[in-house]
Amino acid sequence: MTMLMFDKKAAMDIARAQLAIECGCAEGDFLRDDRDNVILPPAFDDRRRKFSDRPFFFRMTTMGGNAVISADERLHGWLREFVRDRSGYTIFERSNMRLIDAELARFGCASGDTYHMFLPTGSFEPSRMAAKAFRLETVWFGQEEIGQFYAEGRFPHALSESFLPERPDVLAVAALNGGRIVGMAGCSADTPELWQIGIEVEPEYRGQGIATALVSMLRDGIIARGKTPYYGTSVANVRSQHIALKCGFLPAWIDTTAQ
Repeated sequence: MTMLMFDKKAAMDIARAQLAIECGCAEGDFLRDDRDNVILPPAFDDRRRKFSDRPFFFRMTTMGGNAVISADERLHGWLREFVRDRSGYTIFERSNMRLIDAELARFGCASGDTYHMFLPTGSFEPSRMAAKAFRLETVWFGQEEIGQFYAEGRFPHALSESFLPERPDVLAVAALNGGRIVGMAGCSADTPELWQIGIEVEPEYRGQGIATALVSMLRDGIIARGKTPYYGTSVANVRSQHIALKCGFLPAWIDTTAQ
């Protein structure tokens, strides 16, 4: 079977550059020794992925080694002591996050969800092969056609609730049974380069390979347009993580924030 190839290093470089913008650090700050953690003031660059309209009080990111923390300056003294002799990736463990939450509580804050983000591995099964996993019709929707689904609210993990000009839904592919959409994968242009994939399949159609096929098709559609697909899921969403792995994505970074 012929495998599709994707420039994994280029994708990692694009993601690292974007994270550096959002954390207010240098790209190399994500490549330091595990215990060489970086603490910086909050960043609020207009080139960020616009998930918030104000700076985060606390944000912590790792690409697998050290942690880069951008936080309110009032936290810096405590953070410097806290991260001393701790490997960055271990700070995300629940035992350590409880200590961070206790400090954040002094300022009326608490850490939010922790998100695991995935990038293509570099080689994966062509989507036309993955699509053979089910016999349903598929149809594509461009940005101008996606708006028809907002009022329905049937695919909240695939599409936004409404049109968001700061990170618009730009492309989607759906699976149909008897003319009715039973699953959809969509992506938002979170930056000009990084398009995030989401997937939603109706409960009675899960476990049939539909999600894997749709995400694979959308992945290839994004790459064909010269963009970098990425996939995010919460730490406990094992089903979603399995889909990412089946579609040729591997963990790339982890984020947690407090507002």
